Order: sequence, then structure tokens, then C-alpha cells
Amino acid sequence: WVINKLTLKRTAPTSGGSGSLGAPKKRKKDSITYYLMGLPALALFLAFYLYPALQNLQFATRRWDGITDPEFVGFRNFTNLLTNDDLFYKTLGNNLEFTFLVVIFQTMFALLFAVYLVNNSKTNIALRTLYFFPTILSSVSVGMIWLFIYDPNFGALNLFFNKVGLSSFALNWLGDESSALYAIAFTQVWFHTGQMMVVYIAGLQQIPKELYEAAEVDGASRWKQFRNVTWPMAMPTTLVVMAYTTIQSFRAFDLIMVMTNSTAGPDNSTNIFSTLIYLTLFNELRLGYAAAQTIFMVIVMILITWLQRQAFGKRYEK
Repeated sequence: WVINKLTLKRTAPTSGGSGSLGAPKKRKKDSITYYLMGLPALALFLAFYLYPALQNLQFATRRWDGITDPEFVGFRNFTNLLTNDDLFYKTLGNNLEFTFLVVIFQTMFALLFAVYLVNNSKTNIALRTLYFFPTILSSVSVGMIWLFIYDPNFGALNLFFNKVGLSSFALNWLGDESSALYAIAFTQVWFHTGQMMVVYIAGLQQIPKELYEAAEVDGASRWKQFRNVTWPMAMPTTLVVMAYTTIQSFRAFDLIMVMTNSTAGPDNSTNIFSTLIYLTLFNELRLGYAAAQTIFMVIVMILITWLQRQAFGKRYEK
């Protein structure tokens, strides 16, 4: 009511009648200024996002090696991808499994660490810094670190298992088809959990403390407080974390490249969409086919994030 009264008073016409004309002119001038300030960002978006995306759609309908003149083939690249490409379906399975593992465990560990480190004590701040540290490293550095840890001959992991008498657990982690994808997924979780932990801490600190105080008065245990207060109130943050983690898992090309010394791993067991596109583009020089693969990758990412929204977002909205 006070805001409305002040607004009416500010926009009321003066004795000369100029107030009612001056305010709309000022608002129009401010609107034009705001639009002009957004033009640089719009220009960058059009030049580096929208135009390449539209050009990629054009390439997807061509057969082109990047050297000779492109040949229009319509939707043949898409039909071949869905009907005659077994590697595409193997890659799709790998990417879905990799994404599922990374999203589940990275979200779980990030939330767990955030719950215990949400208070701003000196110890918690030090631990946050420690857990966040891997995030500032480059993907190549992280890949080299874990490549050494997973080494079957002198790697730290196998040396540990042999030392404690668990030699049966010592594996060729990155050279075995059955373990390579899981080893890289664990590395991806280790790499980015600290980053998502910081996002969760920012979200948890926005939860009103009165809710926890009321829960304690009602005799709720720590687990009940988490289930009935923390988890529902952290749902918006969880949706952001899961969506971002999904995108990260589709872009783990550099990590896979370093850790497997290739882009596909043993028997294509670590091949995901980003590595498949690289192989198609640079090894086979099939630019149109790679463009079609890119479109399917985007569609799958959108579908996964939509399913996440349907599964968790509806509960938050209620």
C-alpha cells in the first residue's frame, strides 16, 4: 500500500500538468537505453551461438569431407545414423551409463559435503577449499594424475591393493573394457564434486533457520530434518546441479582423450558422443555425418534434463 501511494504521488501530474507527460517519456528513454545495453550480448549470442547452430543444421543435410564441394543428401545422414550405425548405439549406451553414474554420485557427494560444511567455521572453510581444489585444475592435468593412479604396473591404486592383500582387486583399470568407463566416471566425479558442493552450500545457506528450529522443537532427528526440510528446500539447487552435471558428462572428451590415450578406449568402451563426433570429423572427414551426430547429442541432453525436471521439479512446485 505504501509503495502504491508513493508511486501515485511520484507520477501524479503537477500543477502545470507536465508530470503526466514527463514520466512516460522518461520511461521510454530508459527502455531504449536498456535495450541498447543488451545489444553487445545479443550480437555475441547471434554470432557465436545461433549462427553456428543454424549452420550445423545445414551441414547435417550434406555429404562433405571439408575439401570438395558439399553434396545435398537431405535426411540421409540421420537415417543412416539411426538404422545402419551400430557404433552410434554403443556410444549412446556408454554416454547414458556414464551420465547416470556421474549425475547420481556427483550430486549425492556434493550434497553430503555441503550439508556438513554449510556453517562458516574456519575448519569448514578450509575443507571447502580442499574439496574445491581439483576443480581449478585443467582436465588434462586431472587426466594425467589419474592415469598414473590407475596404471596397472606401478599405479598407486594397484600398489595399495597388493599391499593390503587384496590383489584380486588390482585391475588394468583403463585397459579393460569392463572397468574403463567406471574408472573415468569416478575421475569425473572426483573432478567436479567440489564445484557442485559450493553451489549446494550457497543454496543451503538460503534456507531459513526457523525451519530447523521448529523441527527441533517437534523432536525431529537429524535425518528427519534433512528429509523434511533440507531436501525439499534444496530442490531448486538440485535441479541446477543435475542439469549442469549432465552437460559436463557429455563434454568429458578431454578427460577420456588423456586417460585412454585415444578417444574410444578398449573396444569403444569409453566412446561417448563428444569422442564419436571427433572421430567422425577428424579421422573419417565426414563433416555432415558429424553434424547429424551433434544434433542427436543435443536432443539427448535436452531429453535427459527434461526428464530430471519432470521427476524432481514437479515435487518442488508442489
